[in-house]
Amino acid sequence: MTPPKPRAAASVLRAPLSALLVAVPLGAAVLGPLLAPLPAAGLAAPYAASGGAHPLGTDALGRDVLALLLHGGRSALGMALGAVLLAYAVGGIVGLVAASARRRWLDELLIRPLDVLLPLPTLLVISVVAVGWRGSPPAIALAVAAVNVPPVARLVRAAALDAASGPVAEALRLQGESWARIQLGLVARSALGPVAADVGTRVTLAVFLVGSANFLGLGLSPTAPDWAVSIARGREGLLLQPWAALAPALMLVMFTVGLNLLADRVLARSRNHTQEAAR
Repeated sequence: MTPPKPRAAASVLRAPLSALLVAVPLGAAVLGPLLAPLPAAGLAAPYAASGGAHPLGTDALGRDVLALLLHGGRSALGMALGAVLLAYAVGGIVGLVAASARRRWLDELLIRPLDVLLPLPTLLVISVVAVGWRGSPPAIALAVAAVNVPPVARLVRAAALDAASGPVAEALRLQGESWARIQLGLVARSALGPVAADVGTRVTLAVFLVGSANFLGLGLSPTAPDWAVSIARGREGLLLQPWAALAPALMLVMFTVGLNLLADRVLARSRNHTQEAAR
């Protein structure tokens, strides 16, 4: 029996590792609020060392860091994932319609306005929205979704263009198939590979943007149990109680790194399938 190649062995090890990196923070975000009550301020000394009733110590307000960690993922990841889903819903439809447009003016009408929005500084846009609707998670999620719609629409359009103008789509049109069935059954499937590869980068960017707004104090309240807010608040006592800032930072790093590893694996599989189909 021949030993596995180093690259294949690394791929086998990377798969469960990436899944674990994503599962831990995601599980904390989903199940965390059910496992521990939201800690109140002033029940313990600020920046108490880890141990005893507080396994990860306390923050500047005397709240248990572990309980904050279990409650902070819902806003940190929820806003980012919701924004990406909305961006793909809107941008995906625009990209599919533009790719299958039989008239060039319709393609231009859909894509050119989005090209104008691409050079806008994303963090500046989110900062303006956050200042106007401070403390509103839906407003921040909508702003993050809005800045991601143009690149998503262009990606979907580029990925679906060949299938939308190919002979299979034309044959389905001649057979009288509906527009929705052609787009969702044929054209959208052709774009799944590039879209799946883009998800890791897109979610990472959304987590960064949401976290930046909350870290800078432009989003949620400074006392909110959010991972980015906890990092901003805990950095002041980093030498006294490092877990107040390091624990939520570790959660964000684990999620983004694990998600990108999973996206790379999906991209590698998509490339392998493409190469096998071309043979």
